Amino acid sequence: MDDVKGSAGLPATVVFRLGTLGALAGDRFAEKIEVYDLKVKHVGLMTVLSLGPAVSQQDLAAKMGVAPSLVVSLADHLETLGAVQRVRDPQDRRRQVLTLTAHGRDLLDKCATEARALDEEFTAALAPDQVAALRQALSVLSAEAGLP
Repeated sequence: MDDVKGSAGLPATVVFRLGTLGALAGDRFAEKIEVYDLKVKHVGLMTVLSLGPAVSQQDLAAKMGVAPSLVVSLADHLETLGAVQRVRDPQDRRRQVLTLTAHGRDLLDKCATEARALDEEFTAALAPDQVAALRQALSVLSAEAGLP
């Protein structure tokens, strides 16, 4: 039987460590972006918008793996901030297409600056080659999961 406190226990698993560190990183990132009246999911939506052409709220929900009602709520807040703009799709007037505004791109840049500063804090105990290996491993895992 595995010793729970030993190397085979739950704390040694990748999933547990990524989950724990991810929660910690997410909380710290949320604190940093709160000053912009944003939550992590707002930044996620803006990131998806920044990666390609304007998309419908329905398409965004599918890409983000969330309920369409959540996208509507997030977009409502971002529209209030002037970060996104809703436009009727000329191909299908029933659909609304979201685009990132210049202010939205500015907010996203500020969030990226905050994230890079937190990256430095989180990886300060690692050697440069370890940081590079971590980034590479996370890129592979993210791509495999269909994440940006």
